[in-house]
Amino acid sequence: MRHRVAGHTLGRKTNHRKAMWSNMAVSLFTHGQITTTLPKAKSVKPFVEKLITAAKKGDLASRRRVIAAIGDRYLIHGEDDQAVERNKYGEIRKAPRVVKHLFDQIAPRYANRQGGYTRIIRLARHRIGDGADLCVLQLVSDEDSGPQVSGQYSRRREQANKRMDRAAALRKGATAKMADLPTQSAGEPEVASAPAEDAVVPDADESADDESPKDE
Repeated sequence: MRHRVAGHTLGRKTNHRKAMWSNMAVSLFTHGQITTTLPKAKSVKPFVEKLITAAKKGDLASRRRVIAAIGDRYLIHGEDDQAVERNKYGEIRKAPRVVKHLFDQIAPRYANRQGGYTRIIRLARHRIGDGADLCVLQLVSDEDSGPQVSGQYSRRREQANKRMDRAAALRKGATAKMADLPTQSAGEPEVASAPAEDAVVPDADESADDESPKDE
């Protein structure tokens, strides 16, 4: 029985599980998001967030703890990464480091955030073979993909774009109407319209004669 035993074992030994967490953390820091199964994402999420919290301190002891957890690995985005220098045999001679990228680029994003650096997004897909639930584990600040994180067409994103375009058009039309209206400064008093010069004002005597009754 596993009474009072916290954590996810994932059917692996301790060393195997820690190595898997290290590999997943390096991939997450390198690419910003990874696609994995739901149990793995839930198990590695606390591990990743503790590394980011240590990197926010920025001292030497925290850097050594991070290196002990994930190693001082190279930061490689792909085979055509221009920042990586290789010799004629394809071996890496010089490349940026993941730990430096974590301390200099990722940790400063969350300087004013107290935890919650990652999110889990469930996908409507299952892994071929065992049918495990797939999800995306990503850093909170990487929100460019939005609901299209699965790489599939999103009707919700299309409808949201239409609503935003319509609202922008309405705002633009209202602004144009307001610009066409005559403007009056707050300090200028209202000027009453002067009577027209061609208007004829009847005399008082003529108006009195008109009102008097005529003799038959």
